[in-house]
Amino acid sequence: MQPLRRSDHFIALAITVITSVMTLGACTSGQQQPSQELATEKDTLTNKGSDTIVNLALAWAEAYHEVRPDINISVTGGGSGTGIAAMINNSVDIANASRKMKKKEIANAEENGFTPVEFVIASDGIAVIVNPHNPVDRLTLQQVSDIFSGKINNWTEVGGVDRPIVRLSREVNSGTHVYFLEAVIRMGDKKDKTLFSTSTLLLPSSEGITAEIAQNKNAIGYDGLGYVTDAVKTIALSPDDTKRYVSPTVETVMDGSYPVSRSLYMYTPGEPSGATKEYLDWIAGADAQAIVKELGFVPLE
Repeated sequence: MQPLRRSDHFIALAITVITSVMTLGACTSGQQQPSQELATEKDTLTNKGSDTIVNLALAWAEAYHEVRPDINISVTGGGSGTGIAAMINNSVDIANASRKMKKKEIANAEENGFTPVEFVIASDGIAVIVNPHNPVDRLTLQQVSDIFSGKINNWTEVGGVDRPIVRLSREVNSGTHVYFLEAVIRMGDKKDKTLFSTSTLLLPSSEGITAEIAQNKNAIGYDGLGYVTDAVKTIALSPDDTKRYVSPTVETVMDGSYPVSRSLYMYTPGEPSGATKEYLDWIAGADAQAIVKELGFVPLE
């Protein structure tokens, strides 16, 4: 893909937040560019999707306001699936996603006359988190998989106290939910059809998971590094039974030693140009990537 670069005209900002990213790469795209038509008609850039990314997207929009004060940037969440669906339907300029688009979603977009273009905007580690009073501080990926699939139901089975395990997860429209299911519960096996235990409590936000675990000694959940607070404890993970456990940090995600990490994405409906491309160019730059690190995510290399 071509390197991203800044534009020469100024952009104004009005931000609407409804809810609560290494190289920029682009897929091959169709020639239709509906996202640019949207930006022109509304004199705004609409940016919707992943709740993992929404706070980062808001911080970017605020910082971009200082650079470009003449285009409105509307940032909303709702989940990766929601943002991708809106982009497929040509109702947003940029979709935020904490997972890659599915083949079916790409096909749906192509039926609408364009090929989505993918941009990697940062990376994120997925931390498995528990209450600080829980004595368990390390698990293998297999143990985590068995906990969330319902094979392990009491903390004594993994070295803890005799208490039932309360499982917390994001809702099914969340890209983080999809990633955790595929990479952790199914251990990357595409033929595996294991699902979350039916007793898993589904929560609408990353903040909600953190808040519940902070007050529930029996709970376990997962969150992106950018949402982990001192109110919870992160679990060191081992990808196998070698007893090599690694805690989730920006550094361990960057050096590849932490086993549960992913890229974060933005998608546009067709090859971006004009104000959309200029904003994506800025996101690839040093100022925007400094914000990535400041918020606890992993910047582009």
